[in-house]
Amino acid sequence: MIIRTAIPLIAEYGAAVTTAKIARAAGIGEGTIFRVFADKDELLQACVSQALSPDDAIRELDAIDPALPLAERLAEAAEALQAHMSRMGAIIGSLGHHGGKHPGTMRGAGREESVARIRAALVELLEPDRAALRRSPEQIAALFFGLLFVQPRVEDKPALAPQELAEVFLHGALSDRGRAGDKDADEGDGDGRGGNQ
Repeated sequence: MIIRTAIPLIAEYGAAVTTAKIARAAGIGEGTIFRVFADKDELLQACVSQALSPDDAIRELDAIDPALPLAERLAEAAEALQAHMSRMGAIIGSLGHHGGKHPGTMRGAGREESVARIRAALVELLEPDRAALRRSPEQIAALFFGLLFVQPRVEDKPALAPQELAEVFLHGALSDRGRAGDKDADEGDGDGRGGNQ
């Protein structure tokens, strides 16, 4: 409860947040914090570890109904992972290098394990559609995860909403009208080359 209460306050105030403010928000006495954590630095480390942990994101991915259409599953996955990345960014950005001794995951140790766990959850999400995929669920999961990380941001928010991201990922950049135009061009003279060749 202390960590979950502290994370949004740290995201807002950074390392300047006081343990008194955290205690008030949690509805506990400040002394209770110091019965759980040796000092404020240890509390900050625990909050960073929690924010960087993929556990919440993986629980959300595991809760997605596998009976949903693939586009809906991927949209829900994108929403869960975008929220996870926002939480990580908010904590890391607010603390900068002033959060004391950061845990190893802050510097990269454990990052591969976190990424592998998230990809494995995505693979499970893709598995029902294995036969319809151009590549293995493992490859598709890696591509989807990569797209989430590299998509541009506008005013510190992802440029594409989760549903849009899933649609572009599954169907490419062309709209339905654009795909229909390509099909018409391919059928232009019946030889698959389209137009007047």
